[in-house]
Amino acid sequence: MKNKILLLVLMFSISGFAQRYPVFKSIRFDENYSVLENDTVSKDWYKTMKFLPISSSKKTYISFGGDIRFQYFYAKNENWGDGLQDNDGYVLGRYLFHADFHSGKHFRTFVQLQSSMADGRIDPNPVEQNPLEIHQAFADFKIIDEESKRLILRVGRQELTYGSQRLVSVREGPNNRQSFDGVKAIVAKDSFTTELFYSHYVVARNGTFDDESNNERQFWGSYFVFNKIPIIKNIDVYYLGYETAEAAFNDATGKENRQSVGTRIWGKSKNWRYDGEAVYQFGNISGKQINAWTASLNTGYRFTNMKFHPEIGLKGELISGDRQLNDNQLETFNPFFPRGAYFGLAAVVGPSNLIDFHPSLSFELSEKVDWVIDYDMFWRYSSSDGIYAPNVSLVYPSNTTESKKIGNQLGSEIVWQPNQYLYFRVEATWFEAGDYLKASGTGKDIFFTGVTVQLHF
Repeated sequence: MKNKILLLVLMFSISGFAQRYPVFKSIRFDENYSVLENDTVSKDWYKTMKFLPISSSKKTYISFGGDIRFQYFYAKNENWGDGLQDNDGYVLGRYLFHADFHSGKHFRTFVQLQSSMADGRIDPNPVEQNPLEIHQAFADFKIIDEESKRLILRVGRQELTYGSQRLVSVREGPNNRQSFDGVKAIVAKDSFTTELFYSHYVVARNGTFDDESNNERQFWGSYFVFNKIPIIKNIDVYYLGYETAEAAFNDATGKENRQSVGTRIWGKSKNWRYDGEAVYQFGNISGKQINAWTASLNTGYRFTNMKFHPEIGLKGELISGDRQLNDNQLETFNPFFPRGAYFGLAAVVGPSNLIDFHPSLSFELSEKVDWVIDYDMFWRYSSSDGIYAPNVSLVYPSNTTESKKIGNQLGSEIVWQPNQYLYFRVEATWFEAGDYLKASGTGKDIFFTGVTVQLHF
């Protein structure tokens, strides 16, 4: 109760600051409040919190900030009616607080605490509940940091996110964001940026300050972004490597070493937006050769001259699955560390062994209110492979039926953002179970609804 009162007090106390400070970003360490150095007009407590100089030159300063989010969710027939069922719903609460210290032009350190709690949840998992932890703690050594070029070495615990977040994400949707212990080099010049990194995944545990690196889950790679390309606008090219000692798929378990190479073309042209991506994976798992791939297209057209500016969207994905049991190959795609709510916050299906066709329709009801309706149709890519959760754990095996139809999902949400500090969302999802789900388990239809309240500061 005290936490909810604190949230309300903060909402009212900072609601008048909109448009006076830099816009918040999903990756909070990307924000830059040095622009407040010469601000002699604002003399409030909030400016002091965002830019607190500790040297006479104001080149050494600290910036504080955070996020508070509460969510109420109710699910009928969760997991299609299998396992424990919660008839009352539950409340998720997430607290993120950070301090960003800059010392001159060449050194910076960023520390962020996270606490994720699940009240009323039956048997919460680490994605939902993770008490007070050091979520990020890294240092930046800025060898070159100019407008047109940068060379930065980052060392420590940090969030990683790349491209459309299909393979590497901060996992904003779920209650507990994810991070990595590692080292990263950031190189940028004009319209070109690249990052090279090596890391270990940070495992969430159910205690306080006990999250630690998993030395058996290594993740490394390089990601190149080219902007201002003629015709195609932007292109990403990347390589990602992954190794784990305990992988488990429908037709393979054991040590996995997997390499991914991919490319993404994305941008906007007048009323069109487009995002196409293709990835190929190779490597080995317990003597089997990995041969997996995915291709996706996400596009939309907005009618800017019509009332409510409706946008028609279309997304489609082909994601490989294993085509033959007991052979010497594994063709199941591994999405590594994707967005947890990959196909909506109900998060019932993950991006492995999947065909997905996803039309949508969105409206700008006002400058600050959006309404989205989407419809998702799911099939197994291969009837010789099962279906997987977003964390690549096997939900149901392949041998229950030859049917490929997983089901259809209808979702809708209304989002209200009165200013950059406050965010409200109401949503509902209905998942109609298909023949494969009915043959593999209880196979009941799922109804999922939720309310989200979030404060950024």
